[in-house]
Amino acid sequence: MKNLIHPAPRDISLPGVLYAMGDATRLQMVLCLSQTDSACCGSLTQDLPKSTLTRHFRVLRENGVIAQEVRGRQLVNTLRYDVLNARFPGLLDAILNAAKKAEKNASKKQKSRK
Repeated sequence: MKNLIHPAPRDISLPGVLYAMGDATRLQMVLCLSQTDSACCGSLTQDLPKSTLTRHFRVLRENGVIAQEVRGRQLVNTLRYDVLNARFPGLLDAILNAAKKAEKNASKKQKSRK
């Protein structure tokens, strides 16, 4: 496996973080990571082609949202919560809380339609 690029905390930009988390699939991946210490790629993914998932992970990693570490034959992902919170205090919590609220509202709408 090749070297994985992780930006230094000072190099993480607000537009980059917002871009990375502005995609629904990537936001869902970050939500899943926020609820666990770390996770393998396979446990965070949906039914998408491997190439698409690889791109999503790369965008999150290169914009400083996640860290990836090779452990044996697996790639383990962790949310860079402390780094992001130090760089942009409260941003990650605000995004995650808004996403959770949107999920709840969507779930309620779906139940009311049945």
